[in-house]
Amino acid sequence: MEARILTDQPETPLEVDHQRAVFPEGLSLDCGAMLAPVEIAYRTYGILSAARDNAILICHALTGDQYVAETHPVTGRPGWWERMVGPGKPIDTDRFFVICSNVLGGCMGSTGPRSPNPSRPAFDAREDGDAVQELWGTEFPPITIRDMVRAQHALVRQLGIERLFAVIGGSMGGMQTLEWAATYPEMVFAAIPIATAPFHSAQNIAFNEVSRQAIFADPDWRGGRYWESGSIPARGLAVARMMAHITYLSEEALTRKFGRRTRRQNASPEASGDPEHPLSFFGEIFEVESYLRHQGSSFVLRFDANSYLTITRAMDWMDIGAEHDGDYAAPFVGTRTRFCVVSFTSDWLFPTSQSRVLVRALNRAAANVSFVEIDSDKGHDAFLLDEPDFDRTIRGFISGAAEHAGLHIGPKP
Repeated sequence: MEARILTDQPETPLEVDHQRAVFPEGLSLDCGAMLAPVEIAYRTYGILSAARDNAILICHALTGDQYVAETHPVTGRPGWWERMVGPGKPIDTDRFFVICSNVLGGCMGSTGPRSPNPSRPAFDAREDGDAVQELWGTEFPPITIRDMVRAQHALVRQLGIERLFAVIGGSMGGMQTLEWAATYPEMVFAAIPIATAPFHSAQNIAFNEVSRQAIFADPDWRGGRYWESGSIPARGLAVARMMAHITYLSEEALTRKFGRRTRRQNASPEASGDPEHPLSFFGEIFEVESYLRHQGSSFVLRFDANSYLTITRAMDWMDIGAEHDGDYAAPFVGTRTRFCVVSFTSDWLFPTSQSRVLVRALNRAAANVSFVEIDSDKGHDAFLLDEPDFDRTIRGFISGAAEHAGLHIGPKP
């Protein structure tokens, strides 16, 4: 089937009854607002030990969610890190109790812009006479990466866990990992920030702004209240995803996978998904164009535009040294957490140079830190793909950290 950018409204995404933890008292946010109530959707894998000392928290990236190691209930696709999480895998669920939650501000069951707004009437009439529930939308308060971590902290404590054996995450998940180590150091024995940085660079902020402007420019954006008309800004959100996805890859990966190969598109311009596209009449499109259109059109079926705006802004505000006059060592002074920082040679979104800034800061703070740069041509997304050296790094560090922690949890017979 020809991949295309959606010009018509897609089918309504499947509603899923996610597993949730509820916090009626809510959370105090960095912006000064009190958000209540708060719900955090999550999944767990493996068995929590009697001592409750074998828990690993996985923090997901921008467009990830809690379905890390199982079939996704909306897309039907495998979990986003199934190759890494499971029995006998680098994050071994025969040995560890693994937790992954949808971030605060997300759209896969956690409180976010698509959640009911308790400060508004429960229902609001729209033009066709149908009643719709009033949602937060753009009135959802601005959040930070630290706010996401506070919500995860509440979940972990509700699960009866006093200390996490490890926190691990890539990209935005790595930002959360660093915030965990800085905000709750006594609760984190080991931290594995992957393909990330202690701040969001000007270049990355610029990429995010282009993506946000694509959403704003969609006529179906409707000032962020698109649900009132039963529509979504599908075209804008698809373009935002396409833009972001390019930054997750490398030139080598794109050349290897697509090169300059073309494919025939359907005969009618309308079938291409964009009848007004100036190149539709050529009859052929590059395979990389088809790939990006598919990424965009499939993304709008599972993600909310207001959540995308909220989360990208949280990433932009990430600067772990901001409260310490730009000193990235200060948040980690005195820490007893063991760190393993991982970068990839072809990652230009979070390049190795930024990982080195983090490692030097941890060294100045006298932290116990290992640093591994993985030789890969797969770009930023390498941590999600088949990289044997990366797998060995994670498996080895976790095994060593477990030994230092005194965990003697053997695999199931």
